[in-house]
Amino acid sequence: MIAILLAQTIAITGGKVYPVSGPPIENATVLIRDGRIVAVGASAAIPADATRIDARGKWVTPGFIDSGTQIGLTEIGAVQETNEGTYRGTGIAPAFNVAAGINPASQLVPVARVEGVTTVLTAPQGGLISGQAVVIDLAGESVPEMLVQSPAAMVANIAAKDAAGGSRAGVVARLRRLFDDALEYDRRRADYRRNQIQDLSAPAADLEALLPVLRGRLPLVVQADRKSDIENALRLAQDYRVRLIIAGGAEAWTVADRLGAARVPVVLIPLTNIPSYSQLGARYENAAQLARAGVRVAIMSGDSHNSRNIKQESGNAVSYGLPWEQALRAVTLTPAELWGIADRYGTLEAGKVANVVVWSGDPFEFTTAVERVFIRGKEIVLKSRQTELFERYRTLPPKY
Repeated sequence: MIAILLAQTIAITGGKVYPVSGPPIENATVLIRDGRIVAVGASAAIPADATRIDARGKWVTPGFIDSGTQIGLTEIGAVQETNEGTYRGTGIAPAFNVAAGINPASQLVPVARVEGVTTVLTAPQGGLISGQAVVIDLAGESVPEMLVQSPAAMVANIAAKDAAGGSRAGVVARLRRLFDDALEYDRRRADYRRNQIQDLSAPAADLEALLPVLRGRLPLVVQADRKSDIENALRLAQDYRVRLIIAGGAEAWTVADRLGAARVPVVLIPLTNIPSYSQLGARYENAAQLARAGVRVAIMSGDSHNSRNIKQESGNAVSYGLPWEQALRAVTLTPAELWGIADRYGTLEAGKVANVVVWSGDPFEFTTAVERVFIRGKEIVLKSRQTELFERYRTLPPKY
């Protein structure tokens, strides 16, 4: 349950509204009251006490959702004291939930939201099973105010060789043993408490945390780029009946038909095109080819300090064949569906949380600017450390 802060009634009028749940609506109104959308359409009635926002000539969309960040968990990569997203231990940390480590005052929050990103998945990293990711809105003075979904997913890295015997085969074997041990623990809890069971591969808290994944209630996000890693993840998902989501997926296009048939979504960075041993087959058409195979595609920035680049990532996906409407869905409704919040987020519809962005034009065009941002119905001041520095040094003092 998210905290909705009471706000005034706001009517965003005259814009071209892209609700995502349906076709765009010309000269439409988005009516917001107390943090929720109450009406969307060309004939929406506007109360007399509403604050009117003139959006004529502008585009209006849901706030963007970035599905690959550590916003709130990291500040300066090289300074360990400012990084809260890694559980330092054995590399097996299913019970580790990152929510308590989130810093609401992070300087990365305003940097992202002034460019139209209103909600993010912030995730743990490192090890074989990194822990539990959460979804937050980029507004609020405390973690409870920001939280949208906790947990939203379990995060694993199928190429984390150091945590599992030094080989990919070791990774898969260790994952299988963890899953088997979690199921054994669940079947024999009484024996476990009496110490009448063989040694298991993780503490009880971690095995307990894996059970929602093995029961299909919590998705398992597997970071995998190489084709063989994706195929290993698919076999694991089939054998243990888990809800798999591939993150990264640089070579996912090579198994697009299998991903589509298995109904496994992929969260990717469209601009991934630098060859490495794990992603020799990376290509800009990845998103388009996956979409053509019926794979649900979500787009992430993969860069907490530059989450704002998700707009450029999406625009490049469009330029390489992803239909524009699917690109918009990939940063709004599809991530909302993946993280279990589509009943509240991802579209402009009555009853949804009022995360709304007014753009000067097509949000995927490089020159388009964000003009207004609303999170939970409250307008956000478009200010960040970068804008403050720009204003401070906009006029330099004369040289002596």
